Amino acid sequence: MKPRSIGLIGLGLVGGALAERLRRAGFRVVGFDVDAARRRALTKLGGHAVESAAEIFAACNRVLLSLPNSHVVESVLRNATQLRRGLRIIDTTTGEPDATARLGTKLARRGVRYLDATIVGSSAQISTGDVLVLAGGKRADFVAACDVFATFAKQTFHTGPCGSGARMKLVVNLVLGLNRAVLAEGLAFAKHLGVSQKNALTILKAGVAYSRIMDTKGEKMIAQDFTPQARLSQHLKDVRLMLAASSIPLPLSTTHRKLLEKAEALGFGEADNSAIIKAILKP
Repeated sequence: MKPRSIGLIGLGLVGGALAERLRRAGFRVVGFDVDAARRRALTKLGGHAVESAAEIFAACNRVLLSLPNSHVVESVLRNATQLRRGLRIIDTTTGEPDATARLGTKLARRGVRYLDATIVGSSAQISTGDVLVLAGGKRADFVAACDVFATFAKQTFHTGPCGSGARMKLVVNLVLGLNRAVLAEGLAFAKHLGVSQKNALTILKAGVAYSRIMDTKGEKMIAQDFTPQARLSQHLKDVRLMLAASSIPLPLSTTHRKLLEKAEALGFGEADNSAIIKAILKP
């Protein structure tokens, strides 16, 4: 039986993890990234790397996007002449909600089926299938994409029309990011008091203060291991989107943005988002 084919544009941390899961599930992955090293990595996984996004749209009926932001998504799609009726686009980018909704409307006029299918979880969690998908778009298109989601997600949610996936992702990322920031502050406080950070983490995980972020980021913060699973600058981008989207005060997120900007200025933008602890430890 011929393997199912899917296109994948964007082979960074998230895109690379998606490619790995899709290949493991038996999909033929046709991928593109502007970075040649990432294309080579896809080839090593057994995928088929091509030299342009146009080749993806010409060859595949379903295309996953894993791109940095809405501007890049719009640029890729604006320059694509191969967007034909019946093409299905599954966009995992955490984008600007209103721009995402407008894009869905434009593509629908051309007969292109579009889902903004944001992912809750890091590249490491994608690799283990421990993420959620929050998908906005027509329910029929959501149902049609569930075989793809099943390759990397433990649970999927249809959140409503296009743009709603991006909106819900910002809500989730607000809480998730603040959990990470408060863990960093707690561990920094423990160090200041002369308390063992390892003991503090163990006790925090055992009691009512527990959050899952302690499992994924606690040891990284203590060990100062900032090998990226999700980059700090990407979360700063998300926090800026939250603040831009809100007409009510978000005081904790405003403080969070300042901490992330400080960490980025210290040179940790491309590091794992657990590096926010450096902004707290640095006077």
